[in-house]
Amino acid sequence: MHLHRAAERRRAPPRAAERVAHDSLAADPPRLGEGPYPILIDEWQRLPVAWDLVRRAVDDDPTGGRFLLTGSAAPKTAPTHSGAGRIVVWWMRPSTLAERGVCTPTVSLARLLDHGVVPDLVAGRCGLELRDDTAETVSGGFPGLRGGSDRAVRAALDGYLQRIVGVDLPDAGAAPRRPETLRRWFRAYAAATSTTASYEAIRDAATSGDGDKPAKTTTGPYRDALERLFVLEPLDAWAPTFNHLSRLSSAPKHHLADPALAARLLGVDAGALRRGEVKQVVARDATLLGSLLESLATLVVRVCAQAAEARVLHFRAWRGEREVDLIVERGDHRVLGLEVKLSGHVDDRDVRHLVWLRDQLGDDFLGGAVLTPGTHAYCRPGGIAVIPVGLLGP
Repeated sequence: MHLHRAAERRRAPPRAAERVAHDSLAADPPRLGEGPYPILIDEWQRLPVAWDLVRRAVDDDPTGGRFLLTGSAAPKTAPTHSGAGRIVVWWMRPSTLAERGVCTPTVSLARLLDHGVVPDLVAGRCGLELRDDTAETVSGGFPGLRGGSDRAVRAALDGYLQRIVGVDLPDAGAAPRRPETLRRWFRAYAAATSTTASYEAIRDAATSGDGDKPAKTTTGPYRDALERLFVLEPLDAWAPTFNHLSRLSSAPKHHLADPALAARLLGVDAGALRRGEVKQVVARDATLLGSLLESLATLVVRVCAQAAEARVLHFRAWRGEREVDLIVERGDHRVLGLEVKLSGHVDDRDVRHLVWLRDQLGDDFLGGAVLTPGTHAYCRPGGIAVIPVGLLGP
């Protein structure tokens, strides 16, 4: 959707899609081809035959943009055809800060990927401060929750998490035999946000000291099902295609689809995060506020990178002596390096890993930037940029 928005500004607004009810489609499949187009099939995974019906309709008439299939989970049974050459899969993530309307983006990730980090592309001012970024972190980017009171947002997020455990996981074929065990593991995973904590460490944190450790055979299916439900979105480690770097960590960084979900699982609000009134459940180098703000920045970068057809990964040396929070990789494997900092003040120590990575990669390094809750975008002496998260857009 993020890719299409830029194009829609240059043409007449598209017609609203006509919804097709599952029961009518199941009773009369040919209805799928009856206009007006575009036709929207919501939660298509509940009627997996819709995928193949759309594929056959596209075979008969390959005109693009006729069908929209939306779903909040992968189907239990895979379609008989991959959809290759006919159906394009697009990940719809929660909204970025710019999409929430809290800040106007002035720095384009796509342009940084095209031209590198140069001063002409890094400018602008954002009215958000750390307090505002923290509030956005816990309120989330789900469009339906915007504008509600803090209490209403918390209740809605709690209800969503309860539905995942009580309805969505059973529908995905992963009904928990002991829901409380899943809830404890889920909370421990949230506590590991933006870390590379091992799954063993997360299982240990889920025991709450009672020795009742869930087995790997129990937590593994939970994790897989939550990823299929698009609730967990781990950030894979960067694996360079050259030999400049060696002995790299391959562990993913842990992220939920929206850091607001992690905040609700841990029962913390914006005030508690700012005051540091949070129990350390899983070992991390940063505060929980820093970890959740990094997760918010990761969400923003993922949305922008998807629009630019780039991948987002993280870099960590084997022993952790060198680490870059986010690596944005173009199709030709040239990269941007991005660090996330809790403070709006950036000094030489904050950019040392980016400078080191630049020296290692040479021409394959498109530039580096520090994403902050600050107010101004600019380039430091030496070429490393400082960009408020709210100013970053596609």
